[in-house]
Amino acid sequence: MSGTLILNASYEPLAVVPMRRAMLLVLNGKASVVEAAEGWLHSRSARYVVPSVVLLQHYVRVPIRPVPLTRRAALQRYGYRCAYCRGYGDTLDHVVPRSRGGGHSWGNVVVACRRCNHKKADKMLAEIGWRLPFELTEPAPSPQARAGLWATRHPEWAQYLGSMPQPALLAG
Repeated sequence: MSGTLILNASYEPLAVVPMRRAMLLVLNGKASVVEAAEGWLHSRSARYVVPSVVLLQHYVRVPIRPVPLTRRAALQRYGYRCAYCRGYGDTLDHVVPRSRGGGHSWGNVVVACRRCNHKKADKMLAEIGWRLPFELTEPAPSPQARAGLWATRHPEWAQYLGSMPQPALLAG
């Protein structure tokens, strides 16, 4: 087990921490085990379940931070789908190329397959007659949005994480 999911008192995902840290929270009465992993932890006089998901006893206020634009976050946000052909995408593409003044931001980055990324190169979409099937927006700054990758590693956590918001397709 690589970690334990920590839920706020409102069942909102907060973080993934090492199992040892989660066990300390449980033993100190600051959290309770919601889901157990396989196996047991033994002490000299007691036996404990290995926590997979723990719930904090008191609500913790968390500052809202924007979702950082990383390759992993972009691939997760767009579901590994090419923005141009809707096939499997594994590269990032700047809609307005950086060589033409485009920035590295959520409003300018999409996921593309290698073929489409190579075809587009440093051209503008209008120059090659392509268009995006959705509007580019920044993901919601929430723990759930940042937590999308956790669900792929631990399917049993999916019910607590919800799904990451996907970009809405435009009609047409």
